[in-house]
Amino acid sequence: MLATRVIPCLDVQHGRVVKGVNFKNLADNGDPVELAARYAREGADELTFLDVAASVDDAETLYDVVERCAEQVFIPLTVGGGVRSADDVRTLLSRGADKCSVNSAAVKRPELISDIADRFGSQVLVLSLDVAGGAGTDSGWEVTVRGGRERTGIDALEWAERCASLGAGEILLNSIDADGTREGFDIPLTRAVRDRVSIPVIGSGGAGSAADFAPAVTEGGADAMLAASIFHSGQVSIAEVKTALAAAGVEVRR
Repeated sequence: MLATRVIPCLDVQHGRVVKGVNFKNLADNGDPVELAARYAREGADELTFLDVAASVDDAETLYDVVERCAEQVFIPLTVGGGVRSADDVRTLLSRGADKCSVNSAAVKRPELISDIADRFGSQVLVLSLDVAGGAGTDSGWEVTVRGGRERTGIDALEWAERCASLGAGEILLNSIDADGTREGFDIPLTRAVRDRVSIPVIGSGGAGSAADFAPAVTEGGADAMLAASIFHSGQVSIAEVKTALAAAGVEVRR
């Protein structure tokens, strides 16, 4: 049995970590490199940096932040936001990223997924899937882009399946409706995606307590769990999450 990963997420805007609710009203949460180093010391299995301004403001991905983080932190680092080409991935990998995530650019040009997978391998490619409830889709879940600001009309389950077939190595699944609410993960959404793809699924959006993580794994089928605000605030520690997961019978790395 593979251990379930616990992954802090650092949403970065203009060089600072920010967090809001439903991707709105973003507040400053500190320096990304300092937080990354703290989480590594506390037992995080991986880290995810998402530049939430890059795909909206057409800003460059924060290569310097990635490089400074890679110099201090020695756990896998996924970076996303503003990744538009295989060359962007090459640059991020050269600066210290281990994996890169794509969302908006892949929706605009799906062949980007196969371009990246063919050039660097599926293991470096994470599909960032920001999903909102959408009555106009067959599944009731809709893909959003541009930091959750724009609906696409694309069925989220069909898109997940297509991207997996194009070469995505795993899916970072974020529920826009649950994001930042601290009311628990969207287990039905997680399970629905899990049942459609064979690649790993990272559940995200809505963590409010250490007890919220285990159901997303045991019921939702997630292979890893990602959270932001409860870690940034100090409300819940990574150790507490892993203890709760282990108590529920979920294998974790100590």
